[in-house]
Amino acid sequence: MINFLKKPKEKVFNLSHLDADSLLYKVFPRLFMEMMKKYFRLEIEGLENIPQHGPIIISPNHSGFTGFDAMILAYILQEKTKRIPSVLTHHLWFLTEKTALPAQKLGFVEATFENGISLLKKNHMIVLFPEGANGNFKPTSKKYQLQEFKRGFIRMALETGAPIIPTLIIGAEETHINLQKLKFTKFLRGLVLPLPLNIIPLPAKWKIIFYKPIRLPFGPDKVSDSELCNDLASEIQESMQKKLNKEIRTRGSAYV
Repeated sequence: MINFLKKPKEKVFNLSHLDADSLLYKVFPRLFMEMMKKYFRLEIEGLENIPQHGPIIISPNHSGFTGFDAMILAYILQEKTKRIPSVLTHHLWFLTEKTALPAQKLGFVEATFENGISLLKKNHMIVLFPEGANGNFKPTSKKYQLQEFKRGFIRMALETGAPIIPTLIIGAEETHINLQKLKFTKFLRGLVLPLPLNIIPLPAKWKIIFYKPIRLPFGPDKVSDSELCNDLASEIQESMQKKLNKEIRTRGSAYV
Protein backbone atom coordinates (compact mmCIF):
# COMPACT_ATOMS: atom_id res chain seq x y z
CA MET A 1 0.00 0.00 0.00
CA ILE A 2 1.31 3.43 -0.92
CA ASN A 3 1.47 6.00 1.87
CA PHE A 4 0.44 9.25 0.18
CA LEU A 5 1.06 11.20 3.38
CA LYS A 6 4.73 10.37 3.42
CA LYS A 7 6.85 13.34 2.38
CA PRO A 8 9.18 12.74 -0.54
CA LYS A 9 12.88 12.92 0.20
CA GLU A 10 14.43 16.27 -0.57
CA LYS A 11 17.36 16.32 -2.95
CA VAL A 12 20.50 17.54 -1.25
CA PHE A 13 23.43 18.94 -3.19
CA ASN A 14 26.35 16.95 -1.85
CA LEU A 15 29.84 18.43 -2.21
CA SER A 16 31.56 15.58 -0.39
CA HIS A 17 32.28 13.65 -3.60
CA LEU A 18 34.22 16.54 -5.14
CA ASP A 19 37.98 16.75 -4.79
CA ALA A 20 39.76 19.83 -3.47
CA ASP A 21 40.70 21.12 -6.94
CA SER A 22 37.10 20.90 -8.16
CA LEU A 23 35.86 22.81 -5.12
CA LEU A 24 38.58 25.45 -5.22
CA TYR A 25 38.77 26.10 -8.96
CA LYS A 26 35.32 25.15 -10.29
CA VAL A 27 32.52 25.30 -7.70
CA PHE A 28 33.63 28.27 -5.58
CA PRO A 29 34.69 30.47 -8.53
CA ARG A 30 31.35 29.85 -10.23
CA LEU A 31 29.39 30.74 -7.08
CA PHE A 32 31.58 33.80 -6.52
CA MET A 33 31.23 35.01 -10.10
CA GLU A 34 27.46 34.57 -10.07
CA MET A 35 27.30 36.66 -6.90
CA MET A 36 29.53 39.31 -8.47
CA LYS A 37 27.30 39.50 -11.55
CA LYS A 38 24.33 40.33 -9.32
CA TYR A 39 26.33 42.59 -7.01
CA PHE A 40 27.56 44.67 -9.97
CA ARG A 41 24.18 44.46 -11.81
CA LEU A 42 26.17 43.43 -14.86
CA GLU A 43 24.87 44.27 -18.34
CA ILE A 44 26.31 42.66 -21.47
CA GLU A 45 26.03 43.87 -25.06
CA GLY A 46 27.37 42.67 -28.39
CA LEU A 47 27.84 38.96 -27.75
CA GLU A 48 26.73 38.37 -31.35
CA ASN A 49 29.96 40.06 -32.47
CA ILE A 50 32.14 37.25 -31.11
CA PRO A 51 32.91 34.56 -33.73
CA GLN A 52 31.99 31.04 -32.68
CA HIS A 53 35.08 29.47 -34.22
CA GLY A 54 38.69 30.24 -35.00
CA PRO A 55 41.33 32.40 -33.31
CA ILE A 56 40.08 35.57 -31.60
CA ILE A 57 41.78 38.42 -29.75
CA ILE A 58 39.49 40.03 -27.16
CA SER A 59 40.96 43.49 -26.60
CA PRO A 60 39.49 45.28 -23.51
CA ASN A 61 40.35 48.38 -21.53
CA HIS A 62 41.98 47.58 -18.18
CA SER A 63 41.11 49.09 -14.80
CA GLY A 64 40.38 48.52 -11.14
CA PHE A 65 43.84 47.20 -10.06
CA THR A 66 42.54 43.90 -8.58
CA GLY A 67 42.09 41.97 -11.82
CA PHE A 68 38.31 41.66 -11.28
CA ASP A 69 37.83 42.87 -14.85
CA ALA A 70 39.91 39.97 -16.22
CA MET A 71 38.19 37.35 -14.05
CA ILE A 72 34.64 38.50 -14.74
CA LEU A 73 35.29 38.96 -18.47
CA ALA A 74 36.77 35.45 -18.74
CA TYR A 75 33.81 33.99 -16.86
CA ILE A 76 31.28 35.77 -19.09
CA LEU A 77 33.07 34.63 -22.25
CA GLN A 78 33.12 31.01 -21.10
CA GLU A 79 29.50 31.14 -19.95
CA LYS A 80 28.05 32.86 -23.01
CA THR A 81 30.21 31.55 -25.87
CA LYS A 82 30.97 28.06 -24.49
CA ARG A 83 34.61 28.71 -25.41
CA ILE A 84 37.37 28.73 -22.82
CA PRO A 85 39.38 31.96 -23.08
CA SER A 86 43.05 32.23 -22.18
CA VAL A 87 43.78 35.48 -20.36
CA LEU A 88 47.29 36.83 -20.99
CA THR A 89 48.34 38.36 -17.68
CA HIS A 90 51.24 39.99 -15.85
CA HIS A 91 54.35 37.84 -15.27
CA LEU A 92 54.13 38.47 -11.49
CA TRP A 93 51.43 35.78 -11.34
CA PHE A 94 54.03 33.23 -12.41
CA LEU A 95 56.97 34.12 -10.16
CA THR A 96 56.17 31.41 -7.60
CA GLU A 97 54.45 28.05 -7.73
CA LYS A 98 51.87 29.18 -5.15
CA THR A 99 50.60 31.96 -7.41
CA ALA A 100 51.23 30.22 -10.73
CA LEU A 101 49.03 27.19 -9.94
CA PRO A 102 45.79 29.09 -9.23
CA ALA A 103 46.55 31.43 -12.13
CA GLN A 104 46.81 28.48 -14.53
CA LYS A 105 43.64 26.91 -13.11
CA LEU A 106 41.78 30.17 -13.76
CA GLY A 107 42.94 30.20 -17.39
CA PHE A 108 45.69 32.80 -16.95
CA VAL A 109 48.73 32.59 -19.21
CA GLU A 110 51.86 34.71 -18.98
CA ALA A 111 51.57 37.61 -21.38
CA THR A 112 54.28 36.96 -23.94
CA PHE A 113 54.15 37.26 -27.71
CA GLU A 114 55.14 33.61 -28.08
CA ASN A 115 52.33 32.39 -25.80
CA GLY A 116 49.75 34.47 -27.64
CA ILE A 117 50.85 33.23 -31.06
CA SER A 118 50.89 29.61 -29.90
CA LEU A 119 47.31 29.84 -28.57
CA LEU A 120 45.97 31.63 -31.64
CA LYS A 121 47.53 29.13 -34.01
CA LYS A 122 45.56 26.46 -32.13
CA ASN A 123 42.37 28.47 -32.85
CA HIS A 124 41.98 29.58 -29.23
CA MET A 125 40.31 32.70 -27.90
CA ILE A 126 42.69 34.97 -25.99
CA VAL A 127 42.08 38.04 -23.83
CA LEU A 128 44.85 40.62 -24.09
CA PHE A 129 44.71 44.04 -22.39
CA PRO A 130 46.60 46.44 -24.70
CA GLU A 131 47.19 48.97 -21.90
CA GLY A 132 48.95 46.43 -19.69
CA ALA A 133 49.68 47.35 -16.07
CA ASN A 134 49.59 51.07 -16.90
CA GLY A 135 45.85 50.78 -17.46
CA ASN A 136 45.14 48.50 -14.53
CA PHE A 137 47.12 50.54 -12.00
CA LYS A 138 46.49 54.10 -13.17
CA PRO A 139 45.07 56.39 -10.45
CA THR A 140 41.30 56.82 -10.31
CA SER A 141 41.82 60.52 -11.09
CA LYS A 142 42.53 59.30 -14.65
CA LYS A 143 39.61 56.89 -14.83
CA TYR A 144 38.39 55.97 -18.30
CA GLN A 145 41.41 57.63 -19.89
CA LEU A 146 42.95 54.85 -21.98
CA GLN A 147 46.69 54.55 -21.52
CA GLU A 148 48.95 54.01 -24.52
CA PHE A 149 48.23 50.70 -26.21
CA LYS A 150 51.13 48.30 -26.53
CA ARG A 151 51.63 46.79 -29.98
CA GLY A 152 51.64 43.08 -29.14
CA PHE A 153 47.95 42.51 -29.94
CA ILE A 154 48.45 44.07 -33.38
CA ARG A 155 51.48 41.92 -34.12
CA MET A 156 49.60 38.79 -33.00
CA ALA A 157 46.68 39.66 -35.29
CA LEU A 158 49.03 40.25 -38.23
CA GLU A 159 50.90 36.99 -37.62
CA THR A 160 47.82 34.77 -37.27
CA GLY A 161 45.02 36.60 -39.10
CA ALA A 162 42.95 36.59 -35.90
CA PRO A 163 40.23 39.26 -35.68
CA ILE A 164 40.43 41.81 -32.86
CA ILE A 165 37.25 42.33 -30.80
CA PRO A 166 37.42 45.80 -29.16
CA THR A 167 35.79 45.45 -25.74
CA LEU A 168 34.76 48.00 -23.13
CA ILE A 169 34.47 47.19 -19.42
CA ILE A 170 32.67 49.97 -17.56
CA GLY A 171 32.37 49.96 -13.76
CA ALA A 172 35.69 48.52 -12.60
CA GLU A 173 37.11 52.04 -12.25
CA GLU A 174 34.55 52.84 -9.52
CA THR A 175 34.65 49.39 -7.92
CA HIS A 176 38.23 49.73 -6.69
CA ILE A 177 39.66 53.18 -6.06
CA ASN A 178 43.37 53.63 -6.73
CA LEU A 179 45.06 56.68 -5.17
CA GLN A 180 48.32 56.52 -7.07
CA LYS A 181 50.46 54.45 -9.42
CA LEU A 182 53.76 53.46 -7.80
CA LYS A 183 56.79 52.92 -10.03
CA PHE A 184 59.83 50.95 -8.92
CA THR A 185 62.90 51.88 -10.93
CA LYS A 186 65.91 51.26 -8.69
CA PHE A 187 65.65 47.56 -7.88
CA LEU A 188 62.63 46.36 -9.88
CA ARG A 189 62.82 48.27 -13.13
CA GLY A 190 59.54 48.49 -14.96
CA LEU A 191 57.44 47.22 -12.02
CA VAL A 192 54.23 49.19 -11.43
CA LEU A 193 51.93 48.71 -8.41
CA PRO A 194 48.79 50.50 -7.13
CA LEU A 195 48.18 52.43 -3.90
CA PRO A 196 44.59 51.34 -3.19
CA LEU A 197 41.94 53.12 -1.14
CA ASN A 198 39.65 50.11 -0.76
CA ILE A 199 39.98 46.35 -1.04
CA ILE A 200 36.30 45.42 -0.58
CA PRO A 201 34.64 46.15 -3.95
CA LEU A 202 32.18 49.03 -4.09
CA PRO A 203 28.76 48.28 -5.69
CA ALA A 204 29.28 50.09 -8.98
CA LYS A 205 27.17 49.10 -11.98
CA TRP A 206 29.13 47.17 -14.60
CA LYS A 207 28.65 46.95 -18.32
CA ILE A 208 30.65 44.91 -20.85
CA ILE A 209 30.33 45.74 -24.55
CA PHE A 210 31.78 43.65 -27.38
CA TYR A 211 32.15 45.53 -30.67
CA LYS A 212 32.35 44.21 -34.22
CA PRO A 213 35.54 42.33 -35.17
CA ILE A 214 38.40 44.22 -36.75
CA ARG A 215 40.18 42.21 -39.44
CA LEU A 216 43.48 43.81 -40.36
CA PRO A 217 44.07 44.03 -44.15
CA PHE A 218 47.71 43.00 -43.79
CA GLY A 219 49.62 39.75 -43.33
CA PRO A 220 52.57 38.33 -41.39
CA ASP A 221 55.04 40.20 -43.60
CA LYS A 222 54.05 43.41 -41.76
CA VAL A 223 54.76 42.13 -38.22
CA SER A 224 58.13 43.93 -38.14
CA ASP A 225 56.74 47.18 -39.55
CA SER A 226 56.88 49.28 -36.37
CA GLU A 227 55.30 52.35 -37.93
CA LEU A 228 52.31 50.40 -39.23
CA CYS A 229 51.83 48.59 -35.90
CA ASN A 230 51.97 51.91 -34.05
CA ASP A 231 49.42 53.48 -36.39
CA LEU A 232 47.01 50.53 -36.14
CA ALA A 233 47.24 50.39 -32.32
CA SER A 234 46.70 54.16 -32.04
CA GLU A 235 43.73 54.02 -34.40
CA ILE A 236 42.03 51.28 -32.39
CA GLN A 237 42.79 53.09 -29.13
CA GLU A 238 41.29 56.34 -30.45
CA SER A 239 38.16 54.54 -31.63
CA MET A 240 37.71 52.78 -28.28
CA GLN A 241 38.25 56.04 -26.38
CA LYS A 242 35.48 57.74 -28.36
CA LYS A 243 33.09 54.85 -27.67
CA LEU A 244 34.09 54.87 -24.00
CA ASN A 245 33.50 58.63 -23.68
CA LYS A 246 30.03 58.25 -25.19
CA GLU A 247 29.10 55.43 -22.81
CA ILE A 248 30.29 57.36 -19.76
CA ARG A 249 28.33 60.48 -20.79
CA THR A 250 25.05 58.57 -21.09
CA ARG A 251 25.21 56.03 -18.26
CA GLY A 252 24.27 58.27 -15.31
CA SER A 253 25.43 57.50 -11.75
CA ALA A 254 27.97 54.73 -11.32
CA TYR A 255 26.29 53.41 -8.18
CA VAL A 256 22.53 54.06 -8.51
